Amino acid sequence: MVPFLDLTRQYKRIEEEILSAQRRVLEKGRFILGEEVSCFEEEFARYCGVRYGVGVSSGTEALFLALKAVEVGDEDEVITVSHSFIATAIAISMTGAKPIFVDIDSEAYTMDPNRLEDFLRKHRRKTVKAVLPVHLYGHPAEMDAILDIAKRYHLLVIEDACQAHGAEYQGRKVGSFGRLACFSFYPTKNLGAYGDGGMVVTDDKKYYERLRLLRCYGEKRKYEHILKGWNSRLDEMQAAILRVKLKYLDQWNGERRKRALTYKRILEGTDVRCPVEKEDSRHVYHLFVIRTGRRKSLQTFLKEQGIDTLIHYPVPIHLQKAYKELGYRSGSLPVTERSAREILSLPLFPEMTSEEIGEVSRAIRNFFETNGRNMKK
Repeated sequence: MVPFLDLTRQYKRIEEEILSAQRRVLEKGRFILGEEVSCFEEEFARYCGVRYGVGVSSGTEALFLALKAVEVGDEDEVITVSHSFIATAIAISMTGAKPIFVDIDSEAYTMDPNRLEDFLRKHRRKTVKAVLPVHLYGHPAEMDAILDIAKRYHLLVIEDACQAHGAEYQGRKVGSFGRLACFSFYPTKNLGAYGDGGMVVTDDKKYYERLRLLRCYGEKRKYEHILKGWNSRLDEMQAAILRVKLKYLDQWNGERRKRALTYKRILEGTDVRCPVEKEDSRHVYHLFVIRTGRRKSLQTFLKEQGIDTLIHYPVPIHLQKAYKELGYRSGSLPVTERSAREILSLPLFPEMTSEEIGEVSRAIRNFFETNGRNMKK
């Protein structure tokens, strides 16, 4: 049996440090917006290479509050991608704005800058206010081209880095390119809490101060509210846990990369397309996503061998019933739609053993060798 993910293995590696951090919070008796949150905000912002961080309650809230900080709202439009978790679009909708989807690059599954420019050239709408590229699966979006296009069309760029903690583009950490950047600390992330959590990072002091208000009822000081805000705060316990884990993030990302390279080496020559790492990019393999035209039968075969797999994501956002009012039809985003039909996420996490990697890889090779013989017959 090979699990898709086993978070208990990571916990056992750092159990004493985690328990010590939890005791520290419990003994202080402060659980909301205390020293642990402020320290983690500083530490994570520094890790990303920016000045400020604002801890919030989830990655979705990070995206929503980042959009609100730049005053995206009713009648506005935000350009993003459909090949992502639906939270990317939901956060836009939560502001009252409308998501606009452009197609993705066929190799990295991130926003295709050519499709972004095509849309903006054909639709010179004043309602488009921002661009929200997604660093998907741990691979950075092509930020230099996206930033250049956004600058020419006078648009803000907000990074969705919820799946890319520690990924790099041109030697810089993701999260340091857009006006704001958003992270999720959902437990399965490369840097995951033991519950929900998120953060917005920025170099802009104005947006930093506005975000601090927005996450806590618009409160400047106790019972003084200068704007309408929300209750969206990273709690002390999760911040303390994340401070422990942050020290290991680069090590764990390195272990993910080693396991990804092992997969690629063993699967070379099979009828699967393994993830790419584009020039100037450093992939951190939040997910190891292969592609094959025989996904359904391969997934069934692996399940029979006791190997867990998942699909991230089987139905693109633009074809979801929740967004039918946008009017997108099948064929609107051909690269996105074909990818969604062929992708399959294999087990990959830092504590995964070489024996487990070998078991999954051999099962895949066996599937294609056996099916290849059967097809020839």
